[in-house]
Amino acid sequence: MTLSRDGSRWSLARMPRRGRRLSQLVLALLAYAFSMAMIMRAGLGSMPWDVLHQGLALRTGLSIGTLTILVGVVVLLLWVPLRERPGIGTVANVVVIGLSIDLALVIVPDPDLLAARIGLAAAGIVLNAAATAAYIGVGLGPGPRDGLMTGLAARTGRSVRLVRTAIEVTVVLTGWLLGGTFGVMTVAYALGVGPLIQWFLPRVTVRLTR
Repeated sequence: MTLSRDGSRWSLARMPRRGRRLSQLVLALLAYAFSMAMIMRAGLGSMPWDVLHQGLALRTGLSIGTLTILVGVVVLLLWVPLRERPGIGTVANVVVIGLSIDLALVIVPDPDLLAARIGLAAAGIVLNAAATAAYIGVGLGPGPRDGLMTGLAARTGRSVRLVRTAIEVTVVLTGWLLGGTFGVMTVAYALGVGPLIQWFLPRVTVRLTR
C-alpha cells in the first residue's frame, strides 16, 4: 500500500524501516563507544585512532570524549577537498560516540588479572566489529574516518586497503609519540576487525526493499 503526496509515492511498509534504521544507528554507536572503553580499560593497546585520542588527552588535559569529537570534526573538514558528502549517520557518529565514551570509561571496570584484561579486550574487539557493521548496515552515511579513507582512495587511485593502512599507521605512530597506549591488542584489532565486520555485516544490514 502506498500514499501519494505532491507527486511522490511513499510506501507505508518503509515507514517502520526508517525507525529501525535510526534506532539501530544510535544503539550501534553507543555499543561502539562501549567497545572503545573496553579495549582501553584492558590496557593492552588501544584501537588505532584511540591511541591518538589518548596521546592528545595526555598532552591537552581534555577528555577522550571531547577529543573524539574534535578529531572527528577535523577529519570531516578534510572531506571538503575530497568532495565527500556526510549523512546523518556521519554526524551522529561524531556526536553520539563523543558524548558516550567518557561515560563508558566510568562504567567499564579496570581489571587487574591478565586473563580478565585479555578477555575484556577481545570482547571489545568483537563488539566493535558488530557495532561497526550495524551502523554501516543502516546506510545513513559512513563514519568520518571511513569517509576519509574512501575519499583518499578515490582521489589517489590507491587501494582502500593501502590507504587505510597508511592512515592508521600515521595515526598510531603520532598517538604513540604523544603517549598513547600501543600494544598487542592494537595489532589484534587491526588484523581481526575487518574479517569480523565482514561476518556481521550481512546479518545486521537493513534491507530497504523487499
